[in-house]
Amino acid sequence: MTSADNRLDLPAVSKAVVVLVDGLGASALRQRTGHARFLTSRFFKKATLVSGFPTTTAAALTSLTTGASPGQHGLVGYSALIPASDRIANQLTGWGPDMEPAVWQRRATVFERATASGIDATAIGPKRYESSGFTDAVLRGARYVAADSISDRFEAARSVLDRDSRSISYVYVPELDMAAHAQGWQSDRWTHLLEELDAAMQAFVRTLRADEGVLLTADHGVIDVPETSQVLFGADAQLDRVVHIAGDPRCLQLHFAADASADVRRSVLDAWRKSEGDRAWVLTRDEAIDAGWFGEVDDAVKPRIGDIIVAAAKNVVYYDARKPHDPSRRMVGQHGSWNPDELIVPLLRFGAFER
Repeated sequence: MTSADNRLDLPAVSKAVVVLVDGLGASALRQRTGHARFLTSRFFKKATLVSGFPTTTAAALTSLTTGASPGQHGLVGYSALIPASDRIANQLTGWGPDMEPAVWQRRATVFERATASGIDATAIGPKRYESSGFTDAVLRGARYVAADSISDRFEAARSVLDRDSRSISYVYVPELDMAAHAQGWQSDRWTHLLEELDAAMQAFVRTLRADEGVLLTADHGVIDVPETSQVLFGADAQLDRVVHIAGDPRCLQLHFAADASADVRRSVLDAWRKSEGDRAWVLTRDEAIDAGWFGEVDDAVKPRIGDIIVAAAKNVVYYDARKPHDPSRRMVGQHGSWNPDELIVPLLRFGAFER
């Protein structure tokens, strides 16, 4: 994740808090200004960040907490191939012996660096994430404090600020993303949660002291995709040549068998480009890497990336027709590709960071 000018120029503070609102795109926030008057009072023209590709939580949150690209930290999509065991694993929930957090996520976190310098590091979020493999991978080095409501998380953040002379805290707000997936970001439920967040942030910021700074940002934005825009694939015999399908509905990563011939690879690529080239970017792994889509890619990470990337350019999502009961087909809010509404997120400054 990078700012528009690649630097934040933040003043020095003794205590910093980063509030990560999952799924809060800059475009959606602009379109709901009246429901978030406090947040948008700091939402100036250049108060944005560009999320990295793919615009999905597993990759973007890891980039946020490590400062590294997916090609370096290793979480390259919502789901990804584990080459050693030849299986596709959900990068949020699919952790196991073949995907150990300390090994699979390959870069030190800001929390590890902070604690090594004698700075207290705390991550605050819902209890259900406290012991997950993803938490161990992305938030390692931080002490996890469980708090299930938005307001309780800000109370916990205030307690950390009161306790420690030097600290960095991370506050995770997943509720808006969950509502967007279920009902869409344009739903009443999403708007209500934005109002709740706005009120909680205003109350929290009022408590800040001179040496305390707060940033609010997001991992990605969301677009609403109607059921009529679902593109079903799998009837074409060409897909039989693909052994694994990973990624997101808006960013497929297709994997061949290791012994697939060059002719097979070319024929499948040509078929996807012919079918989807007018509504998606269809690139080979090497083309995507050369284009910088995953940042600098370490050799150990390269096999995790699909042999073919199908990234939606229009307002569509891709689902395997051979899985008719796929629960993800009920999702309204979607993300993963290059649409500006997915890619551009807010970066709001409060307290000492406003100066």
